[in-house]
Amino acid sequence: MRIVNRALAAAVAVCIAAVPLGQAHADGGPAGGTAAGSHAGSHEGSIDGAPYRIEVPDDWNGTLVLFSHGYYLPDYLPEGVQLAAYESTERWLLEHGYALAASEYKGRGPGYAVEDALVDQMALLRHFEKKIGKPRRTLSTGMSQGAAIAGQLAERHPGTFAGTAGMCSEVDTPASWNTALDVLYVVKTLLAPEADIDLVRPTGPETAAGDAAALAAAVSAARGTEKGRARLALAGAIANIPTAYSPFEPAPTDLAGRIAAQSVWIETGYAQGLGPTGRLDLEARAGGNPSWNTGVDYRAQLARAHPELRALAEEAYGAAPAADLDADLAALAGPERVGADRRAVAYTKRHGLVRGTTSTPTVTLHTTGDGGALADQVGNWAEQVAAHRDAPFRQLYVERGGHCSYTSAEEIVTLVALDRKVATGRWGNLTPERLDATVGSFGPEYQEAFDFGTGGAKPVDPAFTEFTPPQALRPTR
Repeated sequence: MRIVNRALAAAVAVCIAAVPLGQAHADGGPAGGTAAGSHAGSHEGSIDGAPYRIEVPDDWNGTLVLFSHGYYLPDYLPEGVQLAAYESTERWLLEHGYALAASEYKGRGPGYAVEDALVDQMALLRHFEKKIGKPRRTLSTGMSQGAAIAGQLAERHPGTFAGTAGMCSEVDTPASWNTALDVLYVVKTLLAPEADIDLVRPTGPETAAGDAAALAAAVSAARGTEKGRARLALAGAIANIPTAYSPFEPAPTDLAGRIAAQSVWIETGYAQGLGPTGRLDLEARAGGNPSWNTGVDYRAQLARAHPELRALAEEAYGAAPAADLDADLAALAGPERVGADRRAVAYTKRHGLVRGTTSTPTVTLHTTGDGGALADQVGNWAEQVAAHRDAPFRQLYVERGGHCSYTSAEEIVTLVALDRKVATGRWGNLTPERLDATVGSFGPEYQEAFDFGTGGAKPVDPAFTEFTPPQALRPTR
């Protein structure tokens, strides 16, 4: 693939910050005085059982980008250690002077590996400083669950990181698992009331897989009836699940299409993702179940949901003569609730909750139609930062379905925007129009978005937009 040349790099910098790329790094080189060229190239190894990879360009500008990867499934591990969401992003950053590093965490980091990541990433940073040199500044970046790691690293080690970038951020992971419990509680109670399904505390892999399959089957069957679709819309509304799914298709506008999009998120992201099988690893690490819905009033939660999603549920019930919203809400208020284990709650708060206490610049990149990592968490993160430190915080949104379905160009522009803010104190022009023009200036190899649903990538148009995320319905903080 073609590497964007330095003229384009300068144009990118001018577009988003009105500062030529080299000016922000006019001092050049690592702070420790080590000659970058003497350590240029690839460095790979393992620290305490955690594989790592470091890439240092010949003309290192002194900035290190430390990348934290997201949630890996045990049966789906990338071939090598990722340094960004896309290989093209890695190449671009290296071509333009940035050093890159990432640990894959102990055991290659599948599942809820936040605790390991917080240790392994700092061990790697110390290794980098000893073997390569002390960076002039280090940016903490991460995607999905990795954004929680990146944010916590910055909060736990003040003065170490100059800025944070969270892509498709899931920075309140206790809330994510509570949201999953809410959604699947609706599915079990209203769509599979007779099924023997354990929503929490799975007893083993086979039982968990069977429970996940039963929940997914209930969702799939419900899509075929008006009453089922109404109940799926209720499950979507009490979690603020968006009505877009595919990164490559326009968001549906009809009633059935919007509910169908929500239901795919419920089936894949929740029943099969953060459902019984996902809880096996989580609860083993946490020492019990960290999720609860004791004391939750789902009628009140529906009232606080995004108005469009609440209206969608009400419309769906109105179109289903056999469905009764009041009766279903009464059923959800029944006595059979799920309680949490106190020790496990404390564990997920300690390992996976970003509290907004950093004083350094933070930027986020999120798609508006992400039903896996809900945009509510980004808005809540910004509120927490404003309440604690009122530090510089910018939210960037792309109007697109899918989880982490941004492009390499969008990833690069976001990272450069953060670097500009750190270097100059100014965010520059980050309007959707300017960002779209900047992204559009990259070559076609930077314009593909990845779809976790299909495992494929396709070209998409730049689609930055103004967006206000919904109110978080189950925030931990």
